[in-house]
Amino acid sequence: MSGFDLTLLRPLWLLALPLLAGFGVWLYTRGGGLGDWQKATDPALMRAMQALGRVDKTTSRAPLVALLGALFVIILALSGPAVERRDTLSFRNLDGVLFVIDASASVTEDTRWPQMLATGRFALAALGTRPGGLLVYGGDAYVASDMTLDHVQLGQTLSLIDAETVPDPGSRPERALERAAEMLVQADVIAGDVILLSDGAGFGPASLQSAARIAAQGARLSLISLNAPDAAFATHAAAGQGRVFTLDQTEALSEWLSQDARTRLEAQDFPLLFWKDIGRYLLLLALLPLLLLFRRPAT
Repeated sequence: MSGFDLTLLRPLWLLALPLLAGFGVWLYTRGGGLGDWQKATDPALMRAMQALGRVDKTTSRAPLVALLGALFVIILALSGPAVERRDTLSFRNLDGVLFVIDASASVTEDTRWPQMLATGRFALAALGTRPGGLLVYGGDAYVASDMTLDHVQLGQTLSLIDAETVPDPGSRPERALERAAEMLVQADVIAGDVILLSDGAGFGPASLQSAARIAAQGARLSLISLNAPDAAFATHAAAGQGRVFTLDQTEALSEWLSQDARTRLEAQDFPLLFWKDIGRYLLLLALLPLLLLFRRPAT
């Protein structure tokens, strides 16, 4: 990324520039010049004005240049030139990530369980300034950590999850996903991510409905599969508008979490979170060409 980034928030306004050019050519080629007072004013009045020295007989194009220059700058201002904000650290109430961990016996007793925890910690490292939260579930769902910017504490909590964390036997992912949807609403998250780490046990119509609810709230549901993902993973990811990752796709998961959130916020009509519109300042420059109209005539 360069040191100075410039973009246009409303580039369609630039389509008015060809029209302005045509308008300028039309004014320049008019026989009477800008205003055409010779045709619009009563001849007797014009003669009287000339006798009083109130009529400028010069053929200066300064008024035309001033008009076209001011309109040109105004069009540029309306196109929304913007520079990237450098002081925006995070958008706590707009974006966040919830990790939903399957802590049932079929997952925690698997030989790949430590690798799943490592994948979760790797994902935490990719959050940057995004807040994160943690839910665990088995036969029921529990909030292990509310939304927080303390990723170190969140990682420590994640590392402590084991077979004894959830006392309820079984695997009810739909309860965890419903709780995740509620947490997103409570935190006013509009472009968040829900990351479900599971072996796929308990997936069914209820969990699929919960995945669709998360997507309807503007968030995404992605899944990390303990083993080779089956069709149920792909179906839930499609319903949640997310992706399916395996335990060896940590780089892809990191990129998914660190880059796509900004794109989704911009797509939801929040570009000014990242760009500062400087068009209003260009409007002041539009006054400069108009100063040509206030020049004192040469004596």
